[in-house]
Amino acid sequence: MMNRLSHYFINGLIVLVPIVITYFVIATVFALVEGIVESYIPLKFPGAGVALLIIVILVAGWITSTWSWASQRIISYFETVVDKIPVVKFIYNSVKRVSTMLFESKTMFSQVVLIPYPHPNVKTIGFLMPKPSSLLAPYLSKDEEYESVFLPWSLNMTSGFNVFVPKKDIIYVDISVEDAFQYILTAGGVMPGADVKADLAKIQEVKEKMEKAQQEKNMDSVENK
Repeated sequence: MMNRLSHYFINGLIVLVPIVITYFVIATVFALVEGIVESYIPLKFPGAGVALLIIVILVAGWITSTWSWASQRIISYFETVVDKIPVVKFIYNSVKRVSTMLFESKTMFSQVVLIPYPHPNVKTIGFLMPKPSSLLAPYLSKDEEYESVFLPWSLNMTSGFNVFVPKKDIIYVDISVEDAFQYILTAGGVMPGADVKADLAKIQEVKEKMEKAQQEKNMDSVENK
């Protein structure tokens, strides 16, 4: 009975934990956006802040797409003003570069790779990033082509570091980026392509067989006495 309850409990966790975490992340983001928008524009009904923000983003995208010449002049003028303010210039340019990289770059996290790190005989999983810029390329070897690879930390993919690796040393792995993310976030607990429920069911089945065998062994030893 306890084994079945344990099995049900584990299956329940597998189903509910991702749903609950996803809900709390989305709810937190929505609440944050609502708070920021409502601090400037008092709105009376739930979700109004998020809806207004989405409308503003869509309108801004429509304007830049429809009247690109006018929007480019406005943005150019705005950036000229920003460039004259040191701290604001740094923040704006940094955020703009990150936004451009995340939303426009086709090479950002596009390919899962293995590289020889931290030892030639050890392989570390990472993600292919945009190629080294023209400013960095001259400082790398002129005889070899280099690629930029991001190596995230296990259990915490918000941290990590970039390395420049000779292209000949990179192994291109045929697994999805999503599978690689799951593998890293679980510190190898969820292998790419693995059926988590099936694996846990097999583990539970083996555990039950071992417990049953141990019980039979204990009963035999009692009878022999």
